[in-house]
Amino acid sequence: MHLRLGTRGSALATTQSQHVADAVVEAAAARGVDLEVGLEIVTTHGDTSKASLVGLSTTGVFVNALRDHLLDGGCDLIVHSLKDMPVEPHPRLDLAAIPVREDVRDALCTTGPRLEELPAGARVGTGSPRRAAQLRRVRPDLEVVDIRGNVDTRLGRVGDDLAGVVLAAAGLSRLGRLESATELISVDVMVPAPGQGALAIEIRQDAEPALRELVSALDDAPTRAAVTAERAALQVLEAGCSAPIGAHATVTGGQLRLDLRVMNASGSLQLNEVARGPVREAAAVGRAAAHALLGRGASRLMGAG
Repeated sequence: MHLRLGTRGSALATTQSQHVADAVVEAAAARGVDLEVGLEIVTTHGDTSKASLVGLSTTGVFVNALRDHLLDGGCDLIVHSLKDMPVEPHPRLDLAAIPVREDVRDALCTTGPRLEELPAGARVGTGSPRRAAQLRRVRPDLEVVDIRGNVDTRLGRVGDDLAGVVLAAAGLSRLGRLESATELISVDVMVPAPGQGALAIEIRQDAEPALRELVSALDDAPTRAAVTAERAALQVLEAGCSAPIGAHATVTGGQLRLDLRVMNASGSLQLNEVARGPVREAAAVGRAAAHALLGRGASRLMGAG
């Protein structure tokens, strides 16, 4: 049996897709099925555009081409970074598995100084409005620079025209580059993006039951509950993946806690909300937190400078 797994072509995307492919093969072997999974590289608009990620704020910029390839029969399953996915379900696709989540934290990569040790005026690069806003809040004396490029391109600028860059710890870990991180920033200081550190595997709704069973074996219930709460909050706030919003849910036993943060672009203003509830009501917990922030003026805040 042979499956085709659609993925973006970056080193990070192919690495994490290969992890998924290996896990599917392992799940098949446990069921006595001899399976091969090959990667199908798909180029997305987010990969070809040279514009700032802020300018490419349309949700799904890294997702739509993969979905089209899957729907056209070019592959059997696709892998996304969950934080890049639109929150609205696709009418013809199923989110069949969300594997165990990696580290949710953001990583500061410098030539040595930690965030609090960087000199005033130091240039720190990020392509994320969420990271930029939180950097500006804790270190308003830094110059935050908008950057694009893959992980190696960004790291290559450290010590050159930038004093540091902020990247997802999960991506560095998957690439075997976590040693490049000078500091893993506490989630209290920099709340992660909704879904950060998690992968998502989509299949067609008409997929064969055998494929659905294999892929669903990779699903991790606590991770799914946590990201469900985070993404439910994002959906209520009606914001895309580039909005200055942080959401971090944790699961302990049968209970879930969600920390939600909304900021203005400069980071000078922010609202925080904590919501708790049973894991089985993860989406409701997320919606409740978001509605609470909307009641406190979150919409105006996100539109402020």
